[in-house]
Amino acid sequence: MTDNTTTTGWAGWGVFTAVLLIVAGAIDAFHGLQALIGPDTAYFVGESGAFSIDIQGWGWWHLIAGVLLILVGIALLGGAKWARVTAIVLVSINAIGQLSLIAAQPWLSLSVLALDVIVIYALTVHGREIDARRA
Repeated sequence: MTDNTTTTGWAGWGVFTAVLLIVAGAIDAFHGLQALIGPDTAYFVGESGAFSIDIQGWGWWHLIAGVLLILVGIALLGGAKWARVTAIVLVSINAIGQLSLIAAQPWLSLSVLALDVIVIYALTVHGREIDARRA
């Protein structure tokens, strides 16, 4: 069975996506550890008002998400097809989370949201090209 999939420059974005997931996972895990070691509550003031979050819960969430992102990024570098779907799910969850933080940190949220969209696009639209290049 032959695959007539031609590869374009987007196939290289699979490696970019994997590296980006590993770096983002490391940053998330680091922030999670900081939160677990640090204080219990944080208060943020945004244009829409003040809100507080439980730092311990936030820390565990980021630690677990960071480790998952690192593992999925490594699996993507290895060519695992399941990692592509898992990465899309994790990045989609992150994008939704960034939407909820736009009021508190608009530029950071919009920047991360833009990267999330690029990663989702590369993995969904050009996934076959990424697989063909690895084969």
